[in-house]
Amino acid sequence: MSSAPCPVAGSSLMSTVSPSLQERRMELVREHMQSENELRFDDTLQTFDHPRYEIVPTGEVFDGAAEVAEYYRLSRTAFPDQRNENVVFHQTPDAVIVEFDLLGTMKGELRGIAPTGRSFRCRMCALFLFEPGHDRIVCERVYFDQATMAQQLLGTEEPPAAG
Repeated sequence: MSSAPCPVAGSSLMSTVSPSLQERRMELVREHMQSENELRFDDTLQTFDHPRYEIVPTGEVFDGAAEVAEYYRLSRTAFPDQRNENVVFHQTPDAVIVEFDLLGTMKGELRGIAPTGRSFRCRMCALFLFEPGHDRIVCERVYFDQATMAQQLLGTEEPPAAG
C-alpha cells in the first residue's frame, strides 16, 4: 500500500469541463459502482486510468491494479454481498462526488476480526477524481464513519432500514 497523495489531490486550479466530458465521467462512475455491485472487478479496474483507492478513515491506500484487486478480494471475502444503494451524484470540474449507503454481511475475516454474520448499512461519500481534461478515474477517495460500522458489526445496533 502506498501513502503518497493522489496525483490530483493537491490541485487547486479549477478546470473548465465540457458537458460531454462531464457526461462521460458520470457514466463511467455509474459503471464503476454497478460493476462493483455485480462483482465484475475486471470491468471496475477498466474505469481507472491508474487504479487507486484511499480509504480515509483507516488510512489505507491501495495503489495500482494488483493492490486494488487485492482490496476487492479482501473486502468481498469479508462481505460477499457488499453493495451500494441510495446513490446521489454531484459533479465538480475534476471530480464526481457520490453519496451512498454501503451494505454488507460479515461472512469472512477482516483485519483479524472473525466473521460475525451481522449486517451493516453505512452512509458514505466517495470522491472519484479525474485529471483535468481526462475521462478515466485516477483515484477513489472514500469517507465514512467507522464507529457506525463497528457498532452494527460488533455491537448491538441493527442496521437502519433503507430510506
